[in-house]
Amino acid sequence: MKKKYRRCVGMMILNKENKILVGKRLDHPSGHWQMPQGGIDENENPEEAVWREMKEEIGTNNADMIIQSKEWINYEIPSETLATLPWGKIYIGQTQKWFAFRFKGVDNEINVGTENPEFSEWKWSHHNLLVENIVPFKRNTYQKILEEFKDLFVT
Repeated sequence: MKKKYRRCVGMMILNKENKILVGKRLDHPSGHWQMPQGGIDENENPEEAVWREMKEEIGTNNADMIIQSKEWINYEIPSETLATLPWGKIYIGQTQKWFAFRFKGVDNEINVGTENPEFSEWKWSHHNLLVENIVPFKRNTYQKILEEFKDLFVT
């Protein structure tokens, strides 16, 4: 059987201080923080999906796109986590196209209490803290995207 990955987008949203927006997931008791991400709908391209997902997850898409990843990044999800996902019987993980954005708004525009919330709270985080604060099965993905987008953090 061929391994199937759910097509997904990820977004690194940076503020003026180059801190990254992260949220604490509602559906995972771990207390880990992650960047917003979401699935690509049928007949939707990654760029359309990332703008839609941003609005759905943080209540705004007041941002400028900076860059998108050159490659898709795959990760597998542990079976106990897959069992809790509506698509967990179809896929073994996700393949993600990542995008970096510069947030243009003010913090009170960000609202994670959206119609179908995924985060209980959000904050701005330093890029050096991303990997240690994400669930372990996503750490390799975060390392790869931080490496690809490293020029955004050169001062």
